[in-house]
Amino acid sequence: MEKKPFVNLEQVQGIVQAYPTPFHLYDEKGIRENVKQLKEAFSWNKGYREYFAVKATPNPFILNILKEYGCGTDCSSMTELMMSDACGFSGHDIMFSSNDTPPEEFAFAEKMGAIINLDDITHIACLEETLGYIPETISCRYNPGGFFKISNDIMDNPGDAKYGMTTEQIFEAFSILKEKGAKDFGIHAFLASNTVTNEYYPTLAKVLFELAVELQEKTGAHIKFINLSGGIGIPYRPDQEPNDIYAIGDGVRKVYEEILTPAGMGDVEIYTELGRFMLGPYGCLVTRAIHEKHTHKEYIGVDACAVNLMRPAMYGAYHHITVLGKEDAPEDHKYDISGSLCENNDKFAIDRMLPRIEKGDYLVIHDTGAHGFSMGYNYNGKLKSAELLLKEDGTVQMIRRAETPKDYFATFDFCDVMKEYGK
Repeated sequence: MEKKPFVNLEQVQGIVQAYPTPFHLYDEKGIRENVKQLKEAFSWNKGYREYFAVKATPNPFILNILKEYGCGTDCSSMTELMMSDACGFSGHDIMFSSNDTPPEEFAFAEKMGAIINLDDITHIACLEETLGYIPETISCRYNPGGFFKISNDIMDNPGDAKYGMTTEQIFEAFSILKEKGAKDFGIHAFLASNTVTNEYYPTLAKVLFELAVELQEKTGAHIKFINLSGGIGIPYRPDQEPNDIYAIGDGVRKVYEEILTPAGMGDVEIYTELGRFMLGPYGCLVTRAIHEKHTHKEYIGVDACAVNLMRPAMYGAYHHITVLGKEDAPEDHKYDISGSLCENNDKFAIDRMLPRIEKGDYLVIHDTGAHGFSMGYNYNGKLKSAELLLKEDGTVQMIRRAETPKDYFATFDFCDVMKEYGK
């Protein structure tokens, strides 16, 4: 597929008058259209609900947009729970899925009425000790182990993942939880990440639906919902085609009708916890070329770095790059696009063919709407950039300001060491 930015040079030239680069920019129109399509694709299931993975894009302005469409939130920490609460999510609007969970976070999640998803069988005792009881609605995360395959292709290695319970453990967990008062149960699994195939969800659904039937038969537990979690990916590379969410939804429906409906479980609700699919293509990092270097390679230095987008440095992940105003120019120059961190992996692209880049050119780094800003850090004392929302009417709204030195030094507010710069 052709990778086109949702913002052009003229728009960016206007934006930078108020908000200097670098910044993350989100496309409100694209976000809204995408969530509508997701809901339509799973509308065959009366109880369907998307629990947006807050970790992907933890911004209350984004959460409030998704809330308009009936989405809940998937939280993995205390602060994500707090953000959900501040946005008006409560009770079963919230799914709390964590691992190695501190007891106080269990307590806070229960105080909010969130659905707690247990990662390990030993967490049953921890939860009961913390709360004094077991909630009536509870979920368990499943990990079948081994390799997860689609059409004989290995998609991921659940057996090497730290998450979830074994098959034996989840049966034991359901029995224990039922004995301790749980009435409504959920099953959760995440077996592959960023899949660009319409087969992933239906294949995963088959595994979980068959497990659900056996769990209900052998433990007597009432299966209220099955959470397919995340894993639906996006086409980061131009040679990839995007997932067809309607084909995915229909594939899950067929498996549902083949397995759950005949077993008398046609009322089971289907949940998803999508982050990358929901936001990834609808965010970009806008940065400016500020230096060029001619040594053993040709380098373009930009004013963004891995602090703003970690994935290329951390994973070697590909993010497409467009040089604004040169969309149709020949890609006849080979560059490393680099940031200023004291780490050699601080590069957004290596040996990338692009149009000739000159100082002052604006670059759009695509598909940063999920796991972009959220993975940022402060190495080298670098400060995280602003987040902006390109609204449907073409105006731009700041939805998170850029960090300042005061923010960086805020944890020294207990003493006077940095008082000169912490103002």
